[in-house]
Amino acid sequence: GRKFYPRIMDGLPPRHTSYWAAIDWNTFIGPSPDRAKYGLSNAPGFQAWPERVRGNYDSPGWTANGVEPWGLQPDPIGADGNLFFRGWLNLVLSIYKYVSGDDKWEQPWQIAGYENEHFEWTQPAIVEHLQQQYLDHPEGPHCENTKIWPFCNAAAGLGIYLSDQLGVTNAHGVFENWIEFMKDSYMGINGQNQIEWMTLYYDPLEQFKVNTPGVSAAGAGVAFYLLPQSTEIATQIYDAMANSNGWRDASRDVRPSALGMAIAKSLGDETVYEKLRAAAEQYSEPRWFGDYMEKFGWWFNNGEPYPRGQGAAQQMVNEIAEGSWKDAFSVKHLDKYTAPTLEGVDYPALGVDRAWNDKTTGALHIGTYAADRNAERRPTSWRVTNLPDAANAVVLQDGVRNSDVEVVDANTIRVHTDIQRHQYEIYTGYFGQKIVITSPEQLTSGSVANAAATRRTAQQNVKAAESVMASGAMGCPCCAGTV
Repeated sequence: GRKFYPRIMDGLPPRHTSYWAAIDWNTFIGPSPDRAKYGLSNAPGFQAWPERVRGNYDSPGWTANGVEPWGLQPDPIGADGNLFFRGWLNLVLSIYKYVSGDDKWEQPWQIAGYENEHFEWTQPAIVEHLQQQYLDHPEGPHCENTKIWPFCNAAAGLGIYLSDQLGVTNAHGVFENWIEFMKDSYMGINGQNQIEWMTLYYDPLEQFKVNTPGVSAAGAGVAFYLLPQSTEIATQIYDAMANSNGWRDASRDVRPSALGMAIAKSLGDETVYEKLRAAAEQYSEPRWFGDYMEKFGWWFNNGEPYPRGQGAAQQMVNEIAEGSWKDAFSVKHLDKYTAPTLEGVDYPALGVDRAWNDKTTGALHIGTYAADRNAERRPTSWRVTNLPDAANAVVLQDGVRNSDVEVVDANTIRVHTDIQRHQYEIYTGYFGQKIVITSPEQLTSGSVANAAATRRTAQQNVKAAESVMASGAMGCPCCAGTV
């Protein structure tokens, strides 16, 4: 099933490198024409603007490409400002690398900039540019020109962190210095170690900060992106959020917080997690939709025909049955690129709700269902690749051996089945060992005899499968009792 996720992720970077992805940087040139119209209702942080800048200052959201001292910078990645663009782009590219194992974004590609001029970049080069910016400016790079946001910097740091974790770069040390700068300059912590204020954004040219009381406006996003890379400070911010918002007060009604919920889950704070989960159920309008009610979204009471992407996506982070946001960045499963893998699924007719390797038992667990009700019970097939020895694989389908299995090559089988809900246990003989992939033309009778010593034989796989069939223990512990 891992092959699906690279396909999904692969849809994001090409969009992020198009002209329209950086449309604000490419078109919001010079000072905003609405400077005289900004006020409390349309300029976040206006209440903290000094009188000397009001009427002659750009609101957050206006990127101001071309203003002094930087001048016009046509490259949306190579610019001094525009951190939110390249920071999140690098995070997306690093996640793609982790999900797929593919290094294609480490090879040269083009970004579209001002007047559709194109510039060559690689993902490691983005990290190198960010690293140099943090060396030159410990306070952090600008998002819109003249504005440094801790929120955007936290996300940029997470992209660097994941890139380093994957062994592509070695640059996060400079961002750790920024975290110390943030604690000293973008947070006010009193003698009782309580957070009195946080900075929404800082203008180093006009030399003023927009600070908000406690963690009300700035805390959730900063803590969410810092959690995997700097757990201690993220936890401190989260605790302040939980206390000030009444998340731990059983008598208080609370509003949903998708990011707070994700942090609570990561930290094992079940009290807060369950309270925010109940709030989301009550206020965020979760419901099924589609011709067969097979789709799900969070609608947020907007009265719109489809759920909004960003809000629903944040909330869906919390719908993952196992693991957490923090754990996702610990890159624990780098063997997945060569482990037995489900491929060739007839999607969207056939859906897959689980596909994972149990390295203790040497079994690949797969769950399928009819994603398209019109295709239910239609014959289909799919492949399992990266097998230690395809000839020795044993397939259980709903606890019964499926004999309609075709050996495609030394490392691949094709399973013939149908489109409906099934549970599969495929005894692969994979226990975490390195798999030697053999090309189809090299498939010979001798390839079985030369199998690695850690490989389980077909007879052993059959015995393991029979023991499962006899015990009635079909299925995995994480989904025991599911239908």
